[in-house]
Amino acid sequence: MLNTVACVVMDGLAPFEFGLICEVFGIDRTDEGVPPMEFRVCGEHPGVPVRTNVGASLTPELGLDALVGADLVAVPAFRIRDEYPPAVIDALRRAVAAGATVLSVCSGAFLLGEAGLLDGRRCTTHWQYAETFPARFPLARLDPDVLFVDDGNIVTSAGTASGIDACLHLIRREHGSVAATAIARRMVVAPQRDGGQRQYVELPIPTCTADSLEPILAWMLETLATEHPVAELAQRAQLSERTFARRFVAETGTTPHRWLTTQRVLRARHLLEDTDFSVDEVARHSGFGTAPLLRHHFHKAVGVTPNDYRRTFAHRPTSV
Repeated sequence: MLNTVACVVMDGLAPFEFGLICEVFGIDRTDEGVPPMEFRVCGEHPGVPVRTNVGASLTPELGLDALVGADLVAVPAFRIRDEYPPAVIDALRRAVAAGATVLSVCSGAFLLGEAGLLDGRRCTTHWQYAETFPARFPLARLDPDVLFVDDGNIVTSAGTASGIDACLHLIRREHGSVAATAIARRMVVAPQRDGGQRQYVELPIPTCTADSLEPILAWMLETLATEHPVAELAQRAQLSERTFARRFVAETGTTPHRWLTTQRVLRARHLLEDTDFSVDEVARHSGFGTAPLLRHHFHKAVGVTPNDYRRTFAHRPTSV
């Protein structure tokens, strides 16, 4: 459980990456079923402003000693530098030694690498650092093609928005899909995206100026148990099938079929965690229709059967 989350700040801080950490972990959403989390903003010199990379400043209230005892230490993006403050590096090491999980967003992975926390560990960072990062940290096992990497007590994410994916993943991992979905809904983002970083390197920037497909995605989520042929989705969006398919990949990073399958797996996880539905009922309510089809897609995505997942993650005894 993430009862206490501490975020490290220092000069060169990227405000967006800091903000997304605050948005996921720092806002009280207990009225929406999200467990309470104490949120700490920590700097080397408490009460002294740190400069962001956009000409503004913010002031941490707590010192680096507040990292120790936190369940999660979050490291946002910073301006990459040749040397990082020794006090920050030492505080990170002590927090990990005390049992903390560490999360980095984008270039924050460089600070983790400098602290030696990524030696021999799978990790990721922004795709534009795919050459410079392994040259600087040759012992780290960099995967530049994914949105985030969960390597146990070290979670690293790729560029900017993928930090949201990693944060929501940690909420889901530690507090369950209900909490993650509640936060995602408030942020108006997908609870879980599919695909990896490579899509953002190889795909051209869409030239269309039409509105976002978000209303279509919301409708698809509301009607998961319904079949959604691409032709019907394109008609609903008032686009040709080819344009709709291209726009869908540009916005979600995957195809309509894979996106729907992922959302159905997420719905199934929620039902397995929080209801006493049988596997057949979970299959119907999540849109898979039959238990065998649910088991196939669930095992492929999660790595375990629905019943095994329920035994591990159910929030209450079930009658299955």
